[in-house]
Amino acid sequence: MKKILLQFKDDKLFFSIKKRLNTEQKSLINTNVISQNELVFSDEYMVQNSKIVHNFIKELINDMSINTVVIKESEIATLVLKLINNISKIKNLYLLEESILTYHICSAIIKCSSIKYVSLYNIPTYLLEMLDKEDIIVDSRNEMLFLSPFMKDNNLDKFSTLYYKTSIYLNLPLSKEDEDDFISFININKYLRTIYLNKVQKSDIEYLLEILYKKKLKNIKIYIEQDLNNIETIEYLKKINKHNSKVNGIQFKIDYSKKYLQDNLMNQIHLNTIKMCIIVSLMIVGSVIFYVFISNYTSMQKVEDIKKDINETIAEYKEELKQEEKNVIEQTDETDEPTDIINQEETPVEPQNKPPVMTNDDVAGLLSINEDTVGWLKVNNTNVDYPVVQASDNEFYLKRNFKKNNDNSGWIFMDYRADAVNLSQNTIIFGHNMYYSGVMFGTLYKVKQANWYRDPENQIIEFDSLYEKMKWKIFSIYTLPNTNDYLISDFSSDDKYQEFLNLITGRSIYTFNTPVSVQDKILTLSTCSNNGKNRLVIHAVLLEN
Repeated sequence: MKKILLQFKDDKLFFSIKKRLNTEQKSLINTNVISQNELVFSDEYMVQNSKIVHNFIKELINDMSINTVVIKESEIATLVLKLINNISKIKNLYLLEESILTYHICSAIIKCSSIKYVSLYNIPTYLLEMLDKEDIIVDSRNEMLFLSPFMKDNNLDKFSTLYYKTSIYLNLPLSKEDEDDFISFININKYLRTIYLNKVQKSDIEYLLEILYKKKLKNIKIYIEQDLNNIETIEYLKKINKHNSKVNGIQFKIDYSKKYLQDNLMNQIHLNTIKMCIIVSLMIVGSVIFYVFISNYTSMQKVEDIKKDINETIAEYKEELKQEEKNVIEQTDETDEPTDIINQEETPVEPQNKPPVMTNDDVAGLLSINEDTVGWLKVNNTNVDYPVVQASDNEFYLKRNFKKNNDNSGWIFMDYRADAVNLSQNTIIFGHNMYYSGVMFGTLYKVKQANWYRDPENQIIEFDSLYEKMKWKIFSIYTLPNTNDYLISDFSSDDKYQEFLNLITGRSIYTFNTPVSVQDKILTLSTCSNNGKNRLVIHAVLLEN
């Protein structure tokens, strides 16, 4: 059984083995308070009552603002570390015994998650790496007695210093002793980022790169503290930089001599001018791309918010209809009275010019948001799935969305000349081609792809009015320069209409073999193409329900 002495001094808590006990101390088997700043526990008592001792030590540490634990003998280190585990105030650990750190003690240190600094005598490399992964800084006191010039120049007198060193100085050419120590340093170190050279020769560069490549070191900056004027050496270093920047990030930083700069001043000015032009161009392009990205993202977000409101409004409208229907049924049940007399029913008189009944709840429910709502358009396997509006001209919804707010994406709208109640012979619907954001008619470009228009499912377009649900079958798709010869709503004669149908059918990029005659009504979708130079047009014929 060992007696372990606890001592408090300043902000440190010391643990050591009590070698000699006086008569009074020997009579106490487990613990003894020697003075206000000293305690003695037996190791058996600590093990058997670890929770009690842990809480006692924790309270003392908190009361006395202790942040450092000092352990004199390594044989009690694991026991002490177990007792101080989870005490967040302990940040530093000192192991005083001049011995090599063991794996068990190292594991116990890692378990004490609050410890961030350890001072010890010596440590194996693999244990140093274990502690380094836990962001624990290690300071070894074992000084190296025999130092080469390389070690002295870089103050590499401790093992932990070798491990953490971020920059070194090489005085070329290196002696054989320096070469050996430099290789040893490279094998141990994990943080090297900068190397300073007093001068450079091609042979020195090749030797240095060979070692760095062999150890697979990356992202090393090598500064040459020498004014270079040898064009051959400079070009050689540039060539290495060009290769290494792509492979492993090893770069030589060159200080050019005044003579070299004077000789190459104009070339450098031209090069810098070209670089500046490239940078400015990239900044302009980047700004444009950023603006387009933000603009498109904003458009997409606006459309998503409007769609959310649309769906909520439709759901509320349908719920109101259900409630009204329920109220009517209940009122009818209350007023119905049985009778034995069969009354002769009067024939109701139909009002003259009775307006059509709005039977399409999905569309009618949106009149509360926008009274210009006339229908709903859906094109399969595109993003086109929007309510359609109609204004008194074809300008209003070019720059306004469904809520009539200013919006460069506009909205999907019907030609102002079209009849939204009794459909025209040619119902024309417009929308912006917002290619990058994909909103409005931004995904209609897909209709020109063979795998899209050859799919029978895609050839059916849904366009519903307030009064009817309708399906339309595509019979022509084409692009053409700006013209308005396909933008005719009604025709003065069947011959004119047939001539028009022949014209637009003959333009199609694909033969759909969809029958269409002068007795049919057609649907036309129109949007811009090729940055506004052309028009993309889709024609579909109304199918009988």
